[in-house]
Amino acid sequence: MIVAERKPLEQISSMIESNSNVLIVGCGECVTVCSAGGKKEVEILASAINMLRSKEGKPIEIRQETLERQCDAEYLEQLRGFIGEYEVVISMACGAGVQFMAEKYKNSLVLPALNTKFIGVTEEQGVWSERCHACGDCKLHLTGGVCPIARCSKSLLNGPCGGSTNGKCEISPDVVCGWQLIIERLSDLGQLEKYEEIIPINDWSTNRDGGPRKVVREDLRL
Repeated sequence: MIVAERKPLEQISSMIESNSNVLIVGCGECVTVCSAGGKKEVEILASAINMLRSKEGKPIEIRQETLERQCDAEYLEQLRGFIGEYEVVISMACGAGVQFMAEKYKNSLVLPALNTKFIGVTEEQGVWSERCHACGDCKLHLTGGVCPIARCSKSLLNGPCGGSTNGKCEISPDVVCGWQLIIERLSDLGQLEKYEEIIPINDWSTNRDGGPRKVVREDLRL
C-alpha cells in the first residue's frame, strides 16, 4: 500500500490562512489503512483547524467528506455538486489523489494535507516500512523476494557493499543490510547459486521514457 503521514498542522494552517471556508476530503484506501487520511483523520484535522482558528479569532467553515478513493474519477465525481462552493480543497490522499482531483476540478485550488512516503507494509500496529520503490523492472525473482532497490540503502543491484558489518548497514546499526536479507533468503530457498549471477542495470528506456508511466489494458477499456 501507499504509506503517507499528515503534514504538521502549522504548515496546513499556513496554506489556508487567508481562506474562510474549506472542504477537507479524505480517502478510504491506503491512507486510511496507515491512519493518515481516512474519515477519522479528516475529523481530527477539521477539529484541530477549528480550534486553532478560534484561538486566532478567525472562524472558518469546514465541510468534511471521505471518498472511497481519490485516484478514481468515478468517486471524485461525487464532489461535483458542491466543490465549487469552497475556496480551498484540502486533500488527505496520496500525491496521486491530490493531482487527480486537481485535474478533475481545474477551477478548484486543491492542497495536500499529507506527505506521501513510500509503498510499504504494516510491520505491526503503528509501524509501516518500505518494501517497493516501484522502479518498473522487478528483480524479486532473482533476489529471493527481497527488493534490493528498496531494502538496500544504496539500492545496489549487486551487493553487498563493503560497508555492512554483522548483517547491519553502515548508515545505522538499526538498519539491516538489504543484501544480507537477500543472501539469507536465497540460502533458505536453496537458491544461493542465484547470488553469483550479475543482475543487469534497469533498462530505463522501457521503464521511464521521460514522461509519466502508464499501464494500458486494452481488454478492459470501454
